[in-house]
Amino acid sequence: MSNGEMDDQREGSIAHRVPDLGALELLLAVARLGSLGGAARELGITQPAASSRIRSMERQLGVALVDRSPRGSTLTDAGALVTDWARRVVEAAAAFDAGAQALRHRRDSRLRVAASMTIAEYLLPGWLLALRSQRPDTAVSLLAGNSTTVAERLLSDEADLGFVEGLSVPAGLDSTVIAHDHLIVVTAPTHPWARRRRPVPAAELAATPLILREKGSGTRQVLDTALGGLARPLIELSSTTAVKASAVSGAGPAVLSELAVGEELSMRRLVRIPVEGVTLARDLRAVWPTGHRPTGPARELLSLTQG
Repeated sequence: MSNGEMDDQREGSIAHRVPDLGALELLLAVARLGSLGGAARELGITQPAASSRIRSMERQLGVALVDRSPRGSTLTDAGALVTDWARRVVEAAAAFDAGAQALRHRRDSRLRVAASMTIAEYLLPGWLLALRSQRPDTAVSLLAGNSTTVAERLLSDEADLGFVEGLSVPAGLDSTVIAHDHLIVVTAPTHPWARRRRPVPAAELAATPLILREKGSGTRQVLDTALGGLARPLIELSSTTAVKASAVSGAGPAVLSELAVGEELSMRRLVRIPVEGVTLARDLRAVWPTGHRPTGPARELLSLTQG
């Protein structure tokens, strides 16, 4: 082997030249207890495994560390010196572990969720209630907005997990489908459409001014796509609740998620209007920044949505 090759070997990864923490902890236990068997029991390993680990460490370092005899195990002079070094390494590792636990606790003590309006109002409350039973100490903050806002919050690290309702996944995000939804056309019972016997054709729907969510919302994206971008706004509103209230008041037809209008339909405050020639189905998705799969409470919330 050339001098250069020897230098390269000496300058390689320190992990190949320094014993692992388990071996160093074993050496410290031998020094404290004066017994290889006692050290093995304390660390929950067999005595043969402890002997093998000490021999492996001696080969790695190139020096004898422990003298074994029927009366017990004592450190060699080199072993005593290595033990002093080992103590500092193990103490540093313990400090590292404490810091890592503190980081995990800080991460797990909060959850920031961004969700589009329908999911925020009609699905998330149940999921968050279930999460609270599992993680009562986790503080949850919820930002409700349209799908564009959800993507912006995730990409600027202002949210840990998001939920959107559109036809496509915003750029820069990974996703998984958590549910399926349908948009339906509804009106107040006094609207002329409530008395018609035949479904409303797609062309008539496209030509009729509607109470709509704002552009950028998942609901609006689905409707615009279904009608070839021809949806005509009578009123544009930024929340599902506001759209629903306007429809109940008789202002005009609205397009809303089935999830949002169950109570109003059952109490006849709104009437479902059949339509033909248009499909208003959509997937509901959980989203997160590309390559950063949710962890901690965000991962647990995601699992609850798929249960």
